[in-house]
Amino acid sequence: MGRKFFVGGNWKCNGTNEEVKKIVSTLNGAEVPSEDVVEVVVSPPFVFLPVVKSLLRSDFYVAAQNCWVRKGGAFTGEVSAEMLINLDIPWVILGHSERRALLNESNEFVGDKVAYALSQGLKVIACVGETLEQRESGSTLEVVAAQTKAIADQVTNWANVVIAYEPVWAIGTGKVASPAQAQEVHQDLRKWLADNVSAEVSSTTRIIYGGSVNGANCQVLAGQPDVDGFLVGGASLKPEFVDIINSASVK
Repeated sequence: MGRKFFVGGNWKCNGTNEEVKKIVSTLNGAEVPSEDVVEVVVSPPFVFLPVVKSLLRSDFYVAAQNCWVRKGGAFTGEVSAEMLINLDIPWVILGHSERRALLNESNEFVGDKVAYALSQGLKVIACVGETLEQRESGSTLEVVAAQTKAIADQVTNWANVVIAYEPVWAIGTGKVASPAQAQEVHQDLRKWLADNVSAEVSSTTRIIYGGSVNGANCQVLAGQPDVDGFLVGGASLKPEFVDIINSASVK
């Protein structure tokens, strides 16, 4: 059984009530492959989670963009995994480079978050990726492996984990890793999982690409053997997100 293609839309800190409803309306009317072929998850800001969940078609799922590292309590501004489960939100994005860079989330902190979210029953899109400086210095694999190790050290069951490789230099910049660059890192990541976790986890865990994915480049990226889908930023707010979902047919 092959790895099911996965397309996530990260809406980041964008949208009004009206805009969000318009995006959902576009998605609800879209003709896309069946759930057997592609798993689709969209991630609106926290405040829009209930409205998106209530309006979105049943074969698409909703993710939160973050959650707290432990049970709720006196943590102003945070949202707990338990709250997301209570709202029947199945997925959460953790370790996004913007949170690592802007909010100083360390590899270990991200690993702790992933472990706690999984323990509460959430499915996790765990993000890893290098900066331009790190790529140019030749340390891409070292950086990505360290980020993945902090997660792997905490995870015993990988069934509910998707790894998103997002080169920081390609996020929101319009620069895209070439298909060969994306494939190389995905292949290295899969080898790292085989060597450090297990062959089964390596062969079954989906590794998706994020970084200026759009309707024009998704088909050729999707054709790479170790690219199992996408985590899409800006383009997930636009009608071309449907084209990206449809790139699953390349597989």
